[in-house]
Amino acid sequence: MFGLTFEKLLLIGVLAVFVLGPERLPHYASKFAQFIKQLKAMADGAKSRMREEMGPEFDDVDWKKLDPRQYDPRRIIREALTDEPEAVAAPVVAPTIRESAYAQRQRLLREGRPAPFDDEAT
Repeated sequence: MFGLTFEKLLLIGVLAVFVLGPERLPHYASKFAQFIKQLKAMADGAKSRMREEMGPEFDDVDWKKLDPRQYDPRRIIREALTDEPEAVAAPVVAPTIRESAYAQRQRLLREGRPAPFDDEAT
């Protein structure tokens, strides 16, 4: 959690002993325990309020799917690239050779007709 290993937590504890001193350490440890209990009570209260407001739909929600820790961009891209594209049943049409806009304009000018004009073009 937060990248804290046992060694780092032990180092933080040793530093707390030196900074706070052995006289004040039990007091601050109990304050920290109260803070953790308050956080847990707040989380439980939020969960119960959410359950009340959502009603029976609360149990139907897949909370693991909404966990932000599961969104690894590398995994998402890898899965998107390895998935087979869905086959679209489109009719096979022979390719038509299209005239470029410049060639079309030159042809119309040779024929004496005005070039196409788009009123909505910018």
